Amino acid sequence: MARNPHKKAKYDEDDNDDAPRPQWRRRLVTAVLALAALGLGFLIPYTVYLNHEVSERFGQLQWQIPTRVYARPLVLEPGLALDAATLKTELDAAAYHEGDGLAPGTYRRDGSRWKVSSRGFNDVDGAVPARRLELTLASGRVSRLHEVGVDGETGKATRRARLDPARIATLYGQKQEERRLVRIRDVPELLVTGLQAVEDRDFAHHHGIDVGGMLRAAWVNLRSGRARQGASTLTQQLARSGLLGIGREQTFTRKGKEILYALLIEARYEKGTILEAYLNQVYLGQRGAQAVHGVAAGAEFWFGRDLKSLSTEQIALLVGIVKGPSAYDPRRHPQSALQRRNFVLGEMHETGLIDDTEYKRALDAPLGISDSPGSLSANRFPAYVDLIRRQLARDYPADALSGAGLSVMSGMSPSAQAYAEAAVTRTLKSLDNERRPPLEAGLVLTDVHNGDVVALVGSREFTAHGFNRAIEAQRPVGSLIKPFVNLLALAQPGRWSLASWVDDSPVTVTLGRGKTWSPGNSDGRSHGSVRLIDALAHSYNQATVRIGMDVAPERIAALLKTLAGIEAEPNPALILGSLDQSPYAMAQAYQFLASGGEIQPLHAVRGVLDAGGKALNRYDEAPAPAQEGDAIAARLITIALQRAVSGGTGRRLVADGLGHLSPAGKTGTSNDGRDSWFAGWTGDHLAVVWVGNDQNKATGLYGATGAMRVWSNIFLNLPTATLTVGNEGLDWQWVVGSNSTDAGCPEARRFAFVAGYAPEYASCTLPEPEPEERDEGRRSWRDWFGFGRDRDEEQASSQPSPQETPAQ
Repeated sequence: MARNPHKKAKYDEDDNDDAPRPQWRRRLVTAVLALAALGLGFLIPYTVYLNHEVSERFGQLQWQIPTRVYARPLVLEPGLALDAATLKTELDAAAYHEGDGLAPGTYRRDGSRWKVSSRGFNDVDGAVPARRLELTLASGRVSRLHEVGVDGETGKATRRARLDPARIATLYGQKQEERRLVRIRDVPELLVTGLQAVEDRDFAHHHGIDVGGMLRAAWVNLRSGRARQGASTLTQQLARSGLLGIGREQTFTRKGKEILYALLIEARYEKGTILEAYLNQVYLGQRGAQAVHGVAAGAEFWFGRDLKSLSTEQIALLVGIVKGPSAYDPRRHPQSALQRRNFVLGEMHETGLIDDTEYKRALDAPLGISDSPGSLSANRFPAYVDLIRRQLARDYPADALSGAGLSVMSGMSPSAQAYAEAAVTRTLKSLDNERRPPLEAGLVLTDVHNGDVVALVGSREFTAHGFNRAIEAQRPVGSLIKPFVNLLALAQPGRWSLASWVDDSPVTVTLGRGKTWSPGNSDGRSHGSVRLIDALAHSYNQATVRIGMDVAPERIAALLKTLAGIEAEPNPALILGSLDQSPYAMAQAYQFLASGGEIQPLHAVRGVLDAGGKALNRYDEAPAPAQEGDAIAARLITIALQRAVSGGTGRRLVADGLGHLSPAGKTGTSNDGRDSWFAGWTGDHLAVVWVGNDQNKATGLYGATGAMRVWSNIFLNLPTATLTVGNEGLDWQWVVGSNSTDAGCPEARRFAFVAGYAPEYASCTLPEPEPEERDEGRRSWRDWFGFGRDRDEEQASSQPSPQETPAQ
């Protein structure tokens, strides 16, 4: 059969048309496969790299946690000096709130009765459990302390309880990030479920991304012409939050990286682990340079509360802020924040997380934020934190504290610090005038029982960073040195006592090279023969020089070195305070007297805890008991300086209403009134205060008219114990002239003597003897500084330049 030519032609035409197609297809397939291979060749290693990043950065869950500095816990016990104003100051500082007194972190006051529910915390000696307490205040003291049951009923009496301390500073690392890590089991269930209801309802079921949500968001954004809706899961939000370093720029590359990270995270980790990481990483606000991350820090920042104590409406607001901490900032944009909170409450209600009653109640509730950001300030007390850093420098290098997640437990008392700051502000303001240069102050306040520094002020602008006058100011101490001169004399009870007669007539000391030194009294008068106790109480220079030359300047310098590490030139001018020292150094020296003769190193830090609450270092070990001789000498000086307050240079304290405390104190003034000092103590506290000016100009102030005014203003408010001096090792006798006598004798005075060294008894019918001539050959009482050696040899050592110091 002949073939159809048209068909042949058609076939040939078709053949001619199709001839190049196999080659084109091969090229297309080859290109597609090459691109796929290239993509897989890049994607697979890149995915492996990202998987390694997830393992290293997410798997270890290593955040830079700031080191937090805490005040000392308030120790409650019957008999503690405490009033209502001070207790409230302490509770407010520790972020307690008025409430039922049963929920942790709340208190309730009913007249003199207070119910306080503490929060558990870690202290230097281990974990301290939460407790419900009832205390009663009466006459400025804790009169009763009881446990409280869960029903609010008063239970059994307790002897001692500690309240969790206030945070006073935060030491950040390279990143100014505030964060407090929590376990998911410690987060309120409503916060966990509410977050998912609003941000990612399918969180429990998806594998890192929500494809349907992404498509819906893309359609909405395409129709509107701009980004109006997102579809990021909680896992994607965690990936881009900064934890994995993706960045926040809006690019396809970033979005692709975010998706890959989310898929890898979901493939490697359980949902609970992912959610816990999110709760600790989520960004919730900003205060200056400090970024607030995590729900625990967010609760403190916005509400000043512990996470567990948040109400439903506060949880809803916290969840709402997640979408935009700036746009929904409740302090700057309260209306927007309220609308967002109510939207979240609606989502919680719709999903059955809260019932109708709670929903309606929460809608009507205020935002509930604190007036100011919670205790997240980097450093509210720069002078005190400066002291902390200095004391930790031996064990922790400069950068080892910041961002290390440690807890530094300090000795600061928030109430004492507040009273000290207020006293400086009030006093210096009252002393300011046009004729006087600008005044400054430095102040150290300690606990006489353990050496804790409970308050420290380095400037009248106490929140300003800079020169810390409490530690760094080196100023002439003047008569603040005189108690230590007398201490050395009284350590020789066979030769000196509080009743010893001292010549307060003009005195000239030969210095060598033809030079002499003739100091006078600040009042320009001589007072003849005076008792040692009166010479110290009235700060007579001429009498003190005679005592000081008797005990020898070398021993005065050695004593200062022993008590406070002070290096001093052993010349006669040292006797009247020719010595530049800081308030902190003088507080260390006076701590020996205030503690009853104990060598107590001052410390601002009680201990350092690791991130788990375990003690790494402790600095609060109890000091060794005072040696018998030290204790007796310290008691005698305390008695003399109580006399200085009751009838000497510090007598204005009695007029101020502080006589009931029976304080001991000593004023000090440098030449021309450039420096005003006061050191004084009660049964609980020692405070050393300096007032002067940075230009070293005359102020016209004495110790009693400057620094003592600050001291008085502190102790008019600070609860503290009356100073009582024990009689151990002392023998009190009535004295007339240089003899013991009967109490009823005319002009008889009662003095304390070292037991066994009271003067001989003489009937008051005998004529009063003249001031005794001391037996130069008599020797006794070997103490710290070897008083058994020849006294003339002890005096002949130095050749200082003359200096005269006012007696105040």
